[in-house]
Amino acid sequence: MIKLIAFDLDNVLIDGEAIDEIGKLMGVETKISEITKKAMEGDLDFETSLKERVALLKGASVEDIKEVVSKIPLMKGAEETIAELKKRGYKIATITGSFEIIANRMKDDLGLDYAFSNVLHEEDGKLTGDVSGPLVTGSKAEVLKEIMEMEKIKAEESAAVGDGANDVSMLEEAGLGIAFNAKPVLKEKADVVVEERDLKELLTVFKEEEEKSEETTPDEKAEDTAPEEPIAETNTEEVKEEEAPAEEEAPVKEAEEPVKEKAETSEKANKETPAEAPKKETSDKKSSPDVKTDVKPEPNPDAGKSFGELLSNKKDLEKKLKLLTKERDDLNENAREFKKVRDELNTSIKENLDKALKYRDERDKINQEVRKYKKLRDETNQELKKMEYASGRRDILKIQGEIDKLEKTIETKVLDMRKENELVKKVQDLSKTLSEMKEDEKVQTEAAALKEVSEAHHAKVVEFSDKAQETHESMLEYFKNIDEVRAKADLAHNKFIETRETASAKHEEVKAVLNEIRRKNKGLDKVKAKERNMESDKTKKKNMAEKEIARDIFEKFKEGKKLSTEELRLLQKHNIV
Repeated sequence: MIKLIAFDLDNVLIDGEAIDEIGKLMGVETKISEITKKAMEGDLDFETSLKERVALLKGASVEDIKEVVSKIPLMKGAEETIAELKKRGYKIATITGSFEIIANRMKDDLGLDYAFSNVLHEEDGKLTGDVSGPLVTGSKAEVLKEIMEMEKIKAEESAAVGDGANDVSMLEEAGLGIAFNAKPVLKEKADVVVEERDLKELLTVFKEEEEKSEETTPDEKAEDTAPEEPIAETNTEEVKEEEAPAEEEAPVKEAEEPVKEKAETSEKANKETPAEAPKKETSDKKSSPDVKTDVKPEPNPDAGKSFGELLSNKKDLEKKLKLLTKERDDLNENAREFKKVRDELNTSIKENLDKALKYRDERDKINQEVRKYKKLRDETNQELKKMEYASGRRDILKIQGEIDKLEKTIETKVLDMRKENELVKKVQDLSKTLSEMKEDEKVQTEAAALKEVSEAHHAKVVEFSDKAQETHESMLEYFKNIDEVRAKADLAHNKFIETRETASAKHEEVKAVLNEIRRKNKGLDKVKAKERNMESDKTKKKNMAEKEIARDIFEKFKEGKKLSTEELRLLQKHNIV
């Protein structure tokens, strides 16, 4: 399990090269950038490049330098990433060939546990053009070992993050080497390649490492493994290749589904699974001294081949490599297009979801108004009923109802004379009673007013209910859009994953051909060396024969023989005269 992470500083923790920014003060930034580029790409050793660049800064004001470095921005995601990594329990260090003036600022601002850097010499507030420190002549690997000794951890429990050639030793020493937006020379050495200029990408890498550590049993840790190699850019003297994509895709999240009164809930957006970062190959097994194994070396298929045959084989391989590289690069481009489409669709999902949730919230507010006016209407109707009881209107309505019922019976049914007379008499009596009853006019007026209020409240209920329904339907339309767009996003994501996997497989073929080219190069070097040795032997034999002849000529010269120009030159060539 990783316990310590060492970061380079320039273009890793900060977004820029400190020495380039300082160079602007003296107007030498172009010269410094050229030297920096050579060093980062491995074309110039770091010590020489550093001393040459610092010499160009002679006379620069220390106060001006402090102001310049204070304005260099952090790399995107640096603050959040370091804070989260420290929260998870990692020790964090920066090991940089840059200078204390910026490294110590990073240590304070980010809360780093260690900061190792170089020192710019100054005199009377001006730079002298000299530099010293552990990273001038020493390597980053040595400093990393020193930190590991202090923390009492093993190499496999450390990780290193860098971007240039001077970080190679640190990545090779660490258990997990990460190339961050790096030069090709470093990608070739790295276990994980991160192309995105956002340090938050590392959180996924280390999260996966943590999960792998939790899943691995003690017995499994001791076993030899053949882990998947990271897809990285590889160099030969003849060929440079781009890396196949090893992106870690952040899951697409959808906000929590809203609760709807009348609508069906929409399905949640599918989540992408981050691509698994590759492991570094490790093997802790040790052969027992008592056990002898008879391992036969694999035969060399290039043994006995001439220089011409090897050169022809190599050219054929380079043609094949060119074809495979183009196929892989085309696949990578297709994968990027599918990723772009998927991301655009996911953005559309979010936009639709935001609008749907906006309409949901608006609908819920309108429904509150509906409930408010319903309550007011119902309360008014209750008051109206009470008033009708008090005014006698209810009794009047009751008697009128009985009269209407009796008259209907008389009109619709066939009755004997006696029964019909009884009903008519009853209607007459009820009508007389009804004529004597009179509703309270004051209460009647108040009841009419209440009825108007009730009707006004009911009108509001209808108005807001219509608005709520309209808003609800708009919300449903956006949820429907989400489902349609999500289906397209899922398809684009599947195409992206499929194409990326195909590109990774093609990249493995590219690496296999590159290995073949390297082997041919070694074979060519051996043949060249053999031919040089043969030429050297021939030259020695020729020189020895010439020297013997020269000695004979010199003996004859001593006896008085006259020498020709060619004979004199031969004596001079072998220092006999």
